[in-house]
Amino acid sequence: MTRRAPDQPEDRFAALVEELADLDGVTPPGAGPGRRFGSDALKADGHIFAMLSADRLVLKLPRARVDELVAAGEGTHFDAGKGKPMREWLALDPASELPWPQLAHEAYAFVHP
Repeated sequence: MTRRAPDQPEDRFAALVEELADLDGVTPPGAGPGRRFGSDALKADGHIFAMLSADRLVLKLPRARVDELVAAGEGTHFDAGKGKPMREWLALDPASELPWPQLAHEAYAFVHP
């Protein structure tokens, strides 16, 4: 029997969703119509602020904060597959030890001031 490690990205994201689900205006993944972009993301008032993409936590943060984290080697600018990195989106490096909940709260505060 194969057992998943408790720190798998899917498990960490599920724990993050559970932690943030009760915040004002938050919609958890899967709530809403269809399977379109953002259907597996955390949203605040309809705005995506955190999602899991290719096993990486992706967060919407102020451009200066994203630039700071990229410069520190904590991640990269997220590219949604269009060949153009998005300035206000961070794809956290899987090796980063930054706490997911803290970053997700920052992202929530950015889209839900």
